[in-house]
Amino acid sequence: MAGVKQAADAAVPTLTIPTAAGAGSRRGAAALPPTRARLALATLGWSLASVSLFAGLWELAWAVGLVDPLLMPPPHIFLRDFGEQAKFFDTSNIGQASGTPGVAVLTTILATSLRVLAGLSIAFVASLAVGIFVSYSRIAGRLLLPTLTLLAPISPVAWLPVAIFVFGIGNAPAVFMVFIGVFFIMTMATVSQIASVSATYLDVASTMGATRGQTLRRVVLPAILPGLFLVLRLNLFAAWIVVLIAEAVGVGSGLGQIVIQARNTFNSSLVFFTMTLIGLSGFLFDYGLRVIQRKLLWWESAGGVLK
Repeated sequence: MAGVKQAADAAVPTLTIPTAAGAGSRRGAAALPPTRARLALATLGWSLASVSLFAGLWELAWAVGLVDPLLMPPPHIFLRDFGEQAKFFDTSNIGQASGTPGVAVLTTILATSLRVLAGLSIAFVASLAVGIFVSYSRIAGRLLLPTLTLLAPISPVAWLPVAIFVFGIGNAPAVFMVFIGVFFIMTMATVSQIASVSATYLDVASTMGATRGQTLRRVVLPAILPGLFLVLRLNLFAAWIVVLIAEAVGVGSGLGQIVIQARNTFNSSLVFFTMTLIGLSGFLFDYGLRVIQRKLLWWESAGGVLK
């Protein structure tokens, strides 16, 4: 009988009931966030899909005869003859001997990019310093803030004659124009960000005995930098517009000068070729600012379109 009972017990299937811990571990494994490499590949894939869709619609409009290839040549026309387009990129006027077409194009892009980078860097540091000074000094706020508010609406293009009068022809007017285009907006944004810092944070810092300088470094700056980086990135595109205008008039070299040369010679292919280079350069600048933002503002959670 005992043997029969053991055989019957063995024949009965054993049911395994999942525990809460096991289910939680599986849910946790399924909910693991994707790796940074996968996120980067996904971003790159969507970016390529977006550009491909735009170029495809342009090519389709050309194929069905909606656009004139002489006035608006599709990408396969103005990109196929790189050497022919690159011969217009003369770098002798920016202190570089004219070399191969590729070197000439890269040198021109680098010259424009360095002007944008210099103007943005100077404007960011200066606006942060002035904004803090205006916010923490009552007298400085009353004296400087009205003037800053008066100058902020003036278009950077209106400052171009002033830049040429003061700095002459060269790199300085372009850097100054980028600086002007960003400084006033960034300063006003700094003042606004400081004024909006939560009073709870300031009260906690005061209760813990933090000095004014410690509160600025440990509370105010971490609170305002995310918003300032966003404003800086939004003004990056305005900085590129300004530097192109300055290069066309007050510098005589760079991508802006190439665009004016293309306009004067009615070379539509060169216009769109240079516009492509400008777009790629601005895209890489924005990507670089996003990388710097993630490295410096490590306490900020990633997410959103502008992150």
